[in-house]
Amino acid sequence: MNKEIVINAAPTGVEIALLEDKKLVELHSEKSDGRFAVGDLYLGKVKRLMPGLNAAFIDVGFEKDAFLHYTDLSPYAKSLLKFTNMAMAATDANPVDFSKFSVEPEIVKTGKISEVLGGKPHVLVQILKEPIAAKGPRLSCELSLPGRFVVITPFNNIVAVSKKIHSSEERKRLQKIIEAVKPKNFGVIVRTAAEGKNTAELYEDLGNLVNIWNTVQQNLRGAVAPTKIFSEQNKTNSILRDLLSADYNRIVTNDKNIYNETKNYIQKIAPEKAEIVNQAQGNVFDILGITKQVKGSFGKTVTLNSGAYLIIEHTEALHVVDVNSGYKNVGNNQEQNALETNLEAAAEIARQLRLRDIGGIIVVDFIDMKLAENKKKLFDTMEEVMQADRAKHSVLPISKFGLMQITRQRMRPEVNINTQEVCPSCNGSGKITSTLVLEDEIEKNLNYLITHKHKNLKLIVHPIVYGYLTKGLWWSSKLSKWNKKFGQKTRIEKDTAYQLTEYHFFDSNEEEIKF
Repeated sequence: MNKEIVINAAPTGVEIALLEDKKLVELHSEKSDGRFAVGDLYLGKVKRLMPGLNAAFIDVGFEKDAFLHYTDLSPYAKSLLKFTNMAMAATDANPVDFSKFSVEPEIVKTGKISEVLGGKPHVLVQILKEPIAAKGPRLSCELSLPGRFVVITPFNNIVAVSKKIHSSEERKRLQKIIEAVKPKNFGVIVRTAAEGKNTAELYEDLGNLVNIWNTVQQNLRGAVAPTKIFSEQNKTNSILRDLLSADYNRIVTNDKNIYNETKNYIQKIAPEKAEIVNQAQGNVFDILGITKQVKGSFGKTVTLNSGAYLIIEHTEALHVVDVNSGYKNVGNNQEQNALETNLEAAAEIARQLRLRDIGGIIVVDFIDMKLAENKKKLFDTMEEVMQADRAKHSVLPISKFGLMQITRQRMRPEVNINTQEVCPSCNGSGKITSTLVLEDEIEKNLNYLITHKHKNLKLIVHPIVYGYLTKGLWWSSKLSKWNKKFGQKTRIEKDTAYQLTEYHFFDSNEEEIKF
């Protein structure tokens, strides 16, 4: 599979597209003034405890207080609170030596939030989910600092190896290396990218993360909540760190600084792939046709190559996808037609979930099939195409109602590019005032103005309405009849900028008359 990363820099921020075989599968954006990104560390102040929710609202400087649930506190929450206070009070003469830090007992899984955060202390938290709509950030106290090959987790000594490394011998080798080189009071998770790496590479990556933790300690000195303590590296590098593999064969950007940073980063983590970085001029999204894909991939209706199409709708509680066969027809067998359409739709649904980063509950109404083996084949295909999705997800078999349920973790704020706008004539109602009713309304208002001694009136309307009111001979038009009826001449003009049912009256001073 041909994989590419395209980075388009603009004054408002950076857009990042991930392509698989030239097809857009993920779209990320990083605003130049973006705050509260996933992974950022903040010193927060507990504002409110909610015993009914077993959660707390934390002030981290966002307009809405952030949410911290008890299950996100981490078993080492007491150690974190203790460390936060010590680091804030530390001085050059009395620094905190983390290797000698005494870890507190773990909290119980079924405890109460008030037992841990009673007294509303300052607490070091990490952004788990970015602010979405009217909700503030979601927080976690299970701090983790990710690197290229390992992730460190303070306050524990556990070493874990990614289960995606299938060789038991390789897993044992990596575990022995990390156990030999890791500092005290740090847990380490070995990532899939560490497979085959030597001790020097793992030690260097681990050392970089320990240095970051030391920076966090320094930044906590004398800090006043709420404040940012440490920011995750820019999204471009974090995506490269998490995604870059031998599968990617091209990275394109239009920004010289990003080009140099990306090339330096790749030379450091994967020198053999430095030549895949390319610099282009202008808007690379337009040049490579990504803008066109973005416009065609969002919206309520998504059309497939065969003529089949999806209807994607969102509610407060869940997301619904309806599969329609359209003009697709592979034979006279209805069951086979349904299967082929459903299999094609499954691949596109998996892509749409990644592309829009749809999270929560997704209900898919596939075309009905009768044979159990076809339903099983569709379920297996759905699981297979979802494997490329980095987000945690779960797929359930098709129910007796013909529905498939999927749950998916949202990785970032949902990408929702609005491809429709409210009709300016009907304001989204789907209805406009009929010509007869509009005519009566104008006549009634004209009568009102003349009765209240307004003279030399001017009426401006849409060209179509203008034609309707002035059609016929000058003595038989609707406007002429009004002039005779009210005994006063009213001028009429047309304006192409007006909506169909829009009209305004003006007095002799060319001032609009408001009703």
